[in-house]
Amino acid sequence: MVAIAGMVTLADDSQLFAKTLLGPDRDIFPIEAAGLRELRETGGVLTPKVLHASPRLLVLERMRPRPDDEAFWERLGRAVAVLHTSTAADRFGWHRPGWLGRLRQDNTWDSDGYAFLAERRILRWLSEPLVEAAFDATECRALERLCAALPDLVPQRPPCLTHGDLWQENVVSTAVGEPVLIDPAVSYNWPETDLSMLWCSPRPPASERFFAVYQEIAGIDDGWRERMEIFHLRELLSTIAHDDDDWGAAEAVRKIIAPFRRSSGPTRV
Repeated sequence: MVAIAGMVTLADDSQLFAKTLLGPDRDIFPIEAAGLRELRETGGVLTPKVLHASPRLLVLERMRPRPDDEAFWERLGRAVAVLHTSTAADRFGWHRPGWLGRLRQDNTWDSDGYAFLAERRILRWLSEPLVEAAFDATECRALERLCAALPDLVPQRPPCLTHGDLWQENVVSTAVGEPVLIDPAVSYNWPETDLSMLWCSPRPPASERFFAVYQEIAGIDDGWRERMEIFHLRELLSTIAHDDDDWGAAEAVRKIIAPFRRSSGPTRV
């Protein structure tokens, strides 16, 4: 757990959302606030208004729970498609390091998307103690082989601004049902970074409308469903590193890297 969060009721009965950090002071909340601002001002998506951001406290405008009907997921698909198609860039990364949970996210700029994905989003986790304990040397080599094969597995695309942690619990709503994004881990990265978080995490049946609308507006390269698990490796490894592997994240990683346990794995496009 990184923070304690909840609704705060003011003297006039209005409500705000607040989070307070557990443990020593870190710049988690100021970076979260900067990410929300980047998504809103550069990417054009709705995010809560930041009322206060300090190393100990983050206060946000109150939002509502997310509805799970097709109309809502269609609006979300349109918003994320516009975010991705309107922010194309020539470098992967961000102007400052970030956080994923309570662990650092390396956003050092890189013109090579394959190196960025391999070194800063996947292999970066191998040095975390709980990840080291979860996988043996053969499995680590298989993960390295998968990363070496990324140019054969992932089509080249320009980076765009991504939310970075876009699973369904980081999507809420305005009072009138417009999608609002929270808790970002932003960087300029492949758009499938965001798609994989929604695709691979538990989600309601109505979310199929998100992917249909997104594809209509932004387009997705053929074979995208098969690539989702590759992009999701970062989330699986992060889950293990945070000691949250009570639902089989390590086994999910082993399944993904199984074809690469030999000296040469298959290639897919």
